[in-house]
Order: sequence, then structure tokens, then C-alpha cells
Amino acid sequence: MTYDLSKGAPAPEPEARVFKGYVATVTLHADRAEIKRKLIGKVSGARDCVIPLKDVIKVHFKEPSRLVNGYVQLATEQDRGQLRIATAEAQRAIANNSRTVIFTWNQRETYAAYVEAVTAAVQAQGRGVLD
Repeated sequence: MTYDLSKGAPAPEPEARVFKGYVATVTLHADRAEIKRKLIGKVSGARDCVIPLKDVIKVHFKEPSRLVNGYVQLATEQDRGQLRIATAEAQRAIANNSRTVIFTWNQRETYAAYVEAVTAAVQAQGRGVLD
């Protein structure tokens, strides 16, 4: 691929990275994350979405284990009320959230790569606190 480096030409945009979770795929761009779900992934109420990284206030994540799936949630202002709930209801709210991607034990390497990449991308936007 060649770039036009002449004066006034826009700088090349870094290539997007793709992470495949459980029934959802995330495409991480420099300024946004696009989450696409398979049909079965939409049954719980979660939908496809685009999240501007400048809107992320917190990156929640839980590592997958052999017994329990893990997740990465890009929390925005819309999630503020849910951040205070500390019950099983909160876990259900996280799983049904359109900004959450679930990862299984077999996807733990992808999970780790996504956490690292999205954390760096959110921090590059000057936003976000890790959980």
C-alpha cells in the first residue's frame, strides 16, 4: 500500500484490529470500536453498536476462566447507574449490554490482546479508567 505524503495530504489512518469474542466481533479503530453480533448474540438484548472511544469513561474487564466466561465492557455515561449495582443483576446487565463482549476460556489470548489494545486506544483519547 502506498501513501500520499505530499504537503496537505491527510496522514494515513492506522489499520483497524479485529477481535473475535463469543458471538460478537469487535473492530477497533483509532477513534472507535465497532461491535457486530451474530443473531444468537442479539437474543439477550445486546445489539450491534459503534462506540466512540472519546465517550468511554471506564474499561471493565474480567478474565475468562475454565468455569466462567470473561468480558470486556466499554462503559459510557449510559452505564453510570449500572456501575453502582453489586449483585447478580449487575452481571446480567453487563452481559446484556451492547458495549460488552464476552470471551470464553479458549479465547483468552484474544481477550488479553483486546484488553491491551482497547486500553491503549482509550488512554490515547485521554479518557477512561481501568477496572
